[in-house]
Amino acid sequence: MHTIRGFPATWIEHAAKASGFEAELSRRGFLKLSVCTLSGLALLGLGNAFGENAPLVILDNATGCILADPTRCVGCQRCELACTEFNDGRAQPSLARIKIARAVNFGLAGPTGGGAMHGDFGDGLVVQGVCRQCPHPVPCATACPQNAITSDPKTGARVVDPALCVGCRLCQPACPWDMLSFDEEAGVATKCFLCHGNPKCVEACPAAALRYVPWQDLTRDGSPGRTGLSVVAPEKAKACLDCHLPADAKSAK
Repeated sequence: MHTIRGFPATWIEHAAKASGFEAELSRRGFLKLSVCTLSGLALLGLGNAFGENAPLVILDNATGCILADPTRCVGCQRCELACTEFNDGRAQPSLARIKIARAVNFGLAGPTGGGAMHGDFGDGLVVQGVCRQCPHPVPCATACPQNAITSDPKTGARVVDPALCVGCRLCQPACPWDMLSFDEEAGVATKCFLCHGNPKCVEACPAAALRYVPWQDLTRDGSPGRTGLSVVAPEKAKACLDCHLPADAKSAK
C-alpha cells in the first residue's frame, strides 16, 4: 500500500474529505501538510470518514449538557450575562461560554453558521451556540499543547485549567463550533464547564430556551460552523494515532 510519511494515502484522502479540504486543496497540496496537521484533521474527521471504524470512546463523557431550543430564544442575552457574572465576576457577554450575540447581530452570512445561522437578518430565529461537551477525542483538548483542558471531576465537563493554560489559543480554531472564549485580562482561554452541574445560563433564561439534560452526543446534531483544524504536538499525535488509526492503516504500518 502506498504510504506518505508513514500514513496510507487512502487514509489521508479520507481525512481531507472528512475535514472539508478536499475541494479547496489539490491532492498534492494537501499531502504536503505536516504530519502534525494531518493528525489533527484525522482525529476530528475519522468518525465520519470511516463509519464502522469510528474512534472508540476511551474517556468518560460528561454527565450532562446544555440543550438549546432556538424556537424559544428571544435573543435577550441574559444567559450571557449570567454566565460571566457567575464565572468572572463581571458582566461581559463577549466572554460568555454560551454564544447569542453572534446569532443576533449577523444574518444568513453569520460568522459561524452560514445558511444555518438565521439571526435578525433572516427569519428572526436565534440559533444559540452551546458547548457540546464533545466525546473523546475532544478537539480543543487534543489541540492543547499544555494538556490544560481536562474533565471536571464532578460533571465530566471539559474545562480549561487556568494554571496550565499559556494563552496560545490553539484550542479556539480547533473547535468546529467556535465555542472557546479568551479572557484578555487573564490571558487564558475559557469554555463552558456547566457551572459544576448547575448552569447559570439555564437558570437565567426567561423563555425556557435552555435545558440542562443528561449528556447526549450533540456533535452529530447539525453541521459544524467551520472545519476544525489544529496542529497537534508530535508526541500527542502519536499517542492518539495508536488508538485511532483504522484497521487497514494499522496493518500497513
